[in-house]
Amino acid sequence: MRRSSRHRFLPGFVVFPGGAVDADDSARAERWFGDAGEAARAAAVRELAEEAGLLPTAAGLVSRSEAPEAAEGFPGGPPPVGVLPQVSHWIAPEEVPVRFDARFFAVEAPRDLDPSPDGGEAVHAWWARPFDLLEANMSGGCLLYWPTMKVLEGLERCRSVDEVLAADLPQIEPEVQIIG
Repeated sequence: MRRSSRHRFLPGFVVFPGGAVDADDSARAERWFGDAGEAARAAAVRELAEEAGLLPTAAGLVSRSEAPEAAEGFPGGPPPVGVLPQVSHWIAPEEVPVRFDARFFAVEAPRDLDPSPDGGEAVHAWWARPFDLLEANMSGGCLLYWPTMKVLEGLERCRSVDEVLAADLPQIEPEVQIIG
């Protein structure tokens, strides 16, 4: 999705849906997954519903219009933890002014399900091949933040949904050149 130019973090960048863990996400994680320690996964579910209009459920990924109260109601129940595997984890280095601890989760999506941006945080949401976004970034057609770019590079090597869901993509720091 493309972030709004008014967003406080990475305005105008192409990103995966997501955001900070809210105070209520631990309680959601307890209800949805039986473990308050899954707050980051609960935040990912909530943010995907809020920003892209998609909701992972026990029955699969659905449009939020099928479950408008994403914070509480799931058609068929909440998704099992295994349906939303974590595929990468990035922690901002100390020198980055906006600190983050980002976990990237994956979920299988039906081919005919389209995301619907919220118009606030996300101004455009669409499905894209990692290769296409990486090419657009290289040609100046979109902005990618370092972690998003590296996750896309890892996903680009996957040849199936099963490979994406099994991915374990490491955090790779940018090489810093010191001129002195």
